[in-house]
Amino acid sequence: MLVNLFRLLSRLPLPVLHALGTTLGWLVYLASPAYRRRLKDNITRAGHAAHLHAAIAEAGKNIMELPFIWCARPERVLPLAQIADWDVVQAALDQGRGIIFLTPHLGCFEILAQGFAARHPLTVLYRPPRKASLKPLIEGARARANLALAPANLSGVRILFKALKKGQPIGLLPDQVPQNGEGVWADFFGKPAYTMTLPAKLRQMSDAPIVLAYARRLPRGAGYRLHFAPFEGELGDTPEQQARAINAAMEKLIARCPEQYFWSYNRYKIPAGVAAPSSNQQDPS
Repeated sequence: MLVNLFRLLSRLPLPVLHALGTTLGWLVYLASPAYRRRLKDNITRAGHAAHLHAAIAEAGKNIMELPFIWCARPERVLPLAQIADWDVVQAALDQGRGIIFLTPHLGCFEILAQGFAARHPLTVLYRPPRKASLKPLIEGARARANLALAPANLSGVRILFKALKKGQPIGLLPDQVPQNGEGVWADFFGKPAYTMTLPAKLRQMSDAPIVLAYARRLPRGAGYRLHFAPFEGELGDTPEQQARAINAAMEKLIARCPEQYFWSYNRYKIPAGVAAPSSNQQDPS
């Protein structure tokens, strides 16, 4: 039933879906105290409370655009993805060691992979949905021409590394909470967040350059602008230093359009089996 609804909604123009998304964002915000509290707490902690109202609307757009991104024909979707900063990507490609793309839950990260794959092969780390009924829809939508999926397990890590060895780019969401044993505690906007160590490990194994990326939603459903920036600074030597360096890079990227970050995401949850951060890591507030 949900799949059929997505396919039906995908026929609507993006401006209509974004208008509906604005309404949905506010309805969910007003109806769910837990959702409202998490969104407000996260955006305030990050110092972007001035963007609260815009973030509420953008969160709804993030949901309502998914039927279009996943189910509409590529000839409808791809023209709406305007690529900027391609010189950053080309400079990384010219090194011949692949690229490690890191993008947070910022803007429309779903179209980012499709837009890039329209120009160059890309392999992305993929975590299957909890609802089995959505798996064929999401996997079919994401596994398009030039776009390969790597499951979020050991097999998927091997797939990512093989792609890098071939000089091909890969993509990950570094602010996605990893499972037990796959991360370390590192500050994210001033609070310890369990952060994946995979990006730094892949960097050490392949010497591939890291490129930061996000797709900014344009006003009035006009489409998206895909942005790329080189990772600046050093990763550090320890997993904790590396995770913090990547989190800091994500914080700077999010500051470019904070209203479009998915602030309701439960970034600070403690995964099953993971010990809580030590007292000296805990936020004093």
